[in-house]
Amino acid sequence: MLLPAKTEVARQLRRYRAWERMMLASPADVGVRATFEDSGYTLCVLMGKRCAREAADAAERYLRTSLVAYMQEQSELPRPVRAVRRGPPVADRRSPSGRKTPSGAA
Repeated sequence: MLLPAKTEVARQLRRYRAWERMMLASPADVGVRATFEDSGYTLCVLMGKRCAREAADAAERYLRTSLVAYMQEQSELPRPVRAVRRGPPVADRRSPSGRKTPSGAA
């Protein structure tokens, strides 16, 4: 996994937080809102997240931890669980008469 330079993450996080404060101070200003959304998008791309809040949280964690700790934390995220096959293996299936059947035939 490629990770951005910490200096760039810190710069983009500062930019995002500054525009967040400006947007909260003047929510009706379309230009401020657009720039805030652009800074959030940049942070999302940089941190590999879909939501600007998640990206900001990830950036803060990345900046306060070591590279190894951050990578371990990212690898501990829940992974999809594979479906477990129930029943006997396909090769050991038997017909009602007790004889083995070819694989795939019931």
